[in-house]
Amino acid sequence: MKTAEKRHSRQMGWMFVLAAAAISLLFPRLGWADGFIIIHDLGERERIPNHFAFAPLEVKNHRVDIEINDRIATTKVDEVFHNSNGRQLEGTYIFPLPEGANIDKFTMDINGREAEAELLDADKARSIYEDIVRKYRDPALLEYAGRGALKVRVFPIEPNSDKHITLKYTQILSSDSGLVEYTYPLNTEKFSSRPLENVSVNVALSSTSPIKSIYCPTHPVDIKRDGDKHAAISFAQTNARPDIDFKIIYSTSDSEIGANLLTYRSSPEEGYFLLLASPGFSSDSKVHPKDVCFVLDTSGSMADDNKLEQAKKALNFCLSNLNNEDRFQLIRFSTDVEPVFEGLSAADAEHIQKAKDFVKDLRPNGGTSLNDAMVKALKAQQGDRPYIVIILTDGMPTVGETNNDHIVDNVKNAAGKSAHLFCFGIGTDVNTHLLDNVASATGAATTYVTGHEDIEIKVSNFFAKVREPVLTNVAVVFEGDGLKTTQIYPSQIPDMFKGQSLTIMGRYSGCGSGNVKITGTIDGKQREFVTSVKFVENSVANSFVPRLWATRRVGWLLDEIRMHGENKEVKDEIVSLARRYGIVTPYTAYLIMEDESHRHVPITYQSFSEMGKDEQARGASENRFNSVGKEAKDKSAQSGQPAVDNANDLADMREQGNLIGIGGRGMGGRPQGGGGGVNGNDATAGPRELAKATPPFAPGGEQRQGYRQTTNYAQQARVVNGRAFYQNGENWTDASVQANQQLKQREIKFASDEYFDLLKKHPEAAQW
Repeated sequence: MKTAEKRHSRQMGWMFVLAAAAISLLFPRLGWADGFIIIHDLGERERIPNHFAFAPLEVKNHRVDIEINDRIATTKVDEVFHNSNGRQLEGTYIFPLPEGANIDKFTMDINGREAEAELLDADKARSIYEDIVRKYRDPALLEYAGRGALKVRVFPIEPNSDKHITLKYTQILSSDSGLVEYTYPLNTEKFSSRPLENVSVNVALSSTSPIKSIYCPTHPVDIKRDGDKHAAISFAQTNARPDIDFKIIYSTSDSEIGANLLTYRSSPEEGYFLLLASPGFSSDSKVHPKDVCFVLDTSGSMADDNKLEQAKKALNFCLSNLNNEDRFQLIRFSTDVEPVFEGLSAADAEHIQKAKDFVKDLRPNGGTSLNDAMVKALKAQQGDRPYIVIILTDGMPTVGETNNDHIVDNVKNAAGKSAHLFCFGIGTDVNTHLLDNVASATGAATTYVTGHEDIEIKVSNFFAKVREPVLTNVAVVFEGDGLKTTQIYPSQIPDMFKGQSLTIMGRYSGCGSGNVKITGTIDGKQREFVTSVKFVENSVANSFVPRLWATRRVGWLLDEIRMHGENKEVKDEIVSLARRYGIVTPYTAYLIMEDESHRHVPITYQSFSEMGKDEQARGASENRFNSVGKEAKDKSAQSGQPAVDNANDLADMREQGNLIGIGGRGMGGRPQGGGGGVNGNDATAGPRELAKATPPFAPGGEQRQGYRQTTNYAQQARVVNGRAFYQNGENWTDASVQANQQLKQREIKFASDEYFDLLKKHPEAAQW
């Protein structure tokens, strides 16, 4: 292992080039809750190429059930290991213990009797880990050093059989600045010879105080609330290789709006922050009446693929879920524009039935008078109520005003202060620039529904989230002596809805105590909520915050190129952020390779040296990036499948709310949004990989048995403990090495005394 030391701040300034022959693959922190079986005296037939020599078993199923009651967390682990080898094996089950955990129950059947478990203190456990490292020449277990363990001898492990293990432990969760955090490492793939058939995590959360924000920064989860003091959080995958620790962060408060701040700062750089804010889900909290205008495209093209029938079902759902005190309007448009009512009407049974009857008789015919429909819908607003316009369309304007800029100006003029125009673009013939611009101009968002997706599900999921507004026209201000916040995302703060969490990310300079002031409108009256917060001078505890912020920033910068054209400064910032934080997409990979080629970076320090030699993959990535810039110049490129893909992909990045899909394990995806409110962390849309839109981005290498099968180039990037590493041949190289090529390197032999001394001095380096 080659290291170079740079003492430029309080944080250790090590850079690493890690030999793949010694480390096999680089993985995120294991943490402390996963058990694994170490197999003794393996024969050559049991060894799996490019996999951990001591762990040839498969983890078939991994189920975790967690109960959290007022910071007392009880974790139940259910694992099934499978021996696919043809002979009997012997092993040791190791379970590294979380600090302060009490083992309540352990079960494993060995020939009809329950296995006996031995508890080891930290020194004894470390000795076991280091012995295994020396014997198997594999450093995978070193990061457990410093923790106790549960140890069980496992014999026999019969051929082609399962070994079922259950474990239960209890721990007290700490609270910091009103936030409670629970972590369970979901990287069992490190010790499984094949992907897991099933993996699931279910959390039952209860509190005697009202629960406000619930946030999962790591995984796309489903959050269901039951009143203001109970919630269920779930995550599940099949045929999966989970490799990111599962983390839940929640807050409790008796205040109307709960606000909490997470910060990260490695001095002397500017810091990063994430603000969580939520009105919670109190049954006593007042849900304020809203006005809604539904706008449906009934042009001839809506007959294709049963689009109109799906849209009609979606509207029926929305109509059935209006609140009693709401008002609404329904507008149909094609060549002409036809409202159902003279103006906004009460959401009573009579008017709702009339609207449903109107929807039932709609037929597709005519052109697309998009401008007139949007303007008429926006001008229907009355008074100070929250006003939501939901438009469903599958086409570009063909009747009346067709100039994009003029339509956007007309929308801005008609929108007023409280109107939000949410667009659902159906199919690929929509003008993505037009829909994105009109939505952005009104503080809303666009959702694109492509051929394989269900319109009814998309629209009904959205409407269920905006059904109960609590605070509208929201503004957030940070106050404090010497404090300055910049580059905040989302730039337009969405409204707050019952049960939803708002996540805001940004940069800050200065440090110390301050206030966050959240203002908004309730029943036409301005309200203000002030919470004390602290911006730390130096803390690296929340290492996920910078990467999430950087992903949103890169998405915003790429969208600037999409909407306004290329700019050298913008491209340079994208490259810097993407390389540093391992944000790997076809767009960023091409820019990184282009930048390194222009700077003549030595091949040993390049981020994608293998991809650079793959003409097909590099060309596909270049085309994907160029398609973004082309949209700004060529109107014909603003619609069609590539345009919809670009709009979706960049929206994913701008709304990124968790670590899944940022890079290294995926090529994008729309996990849980992070914009708050409508696009907040409680969303449960399914993942979508950018790689699917550009299949050539994945190399066509030979398939081989074992742990490392053919993967796409995105998997040659890993972010571990806040550091990005890129695989370069047989080495993993610290991303920061390009800026520090003159630093002296020294080679440290694996498993030598010097090697273990280094890890004792710098235990955080074990993960690298």
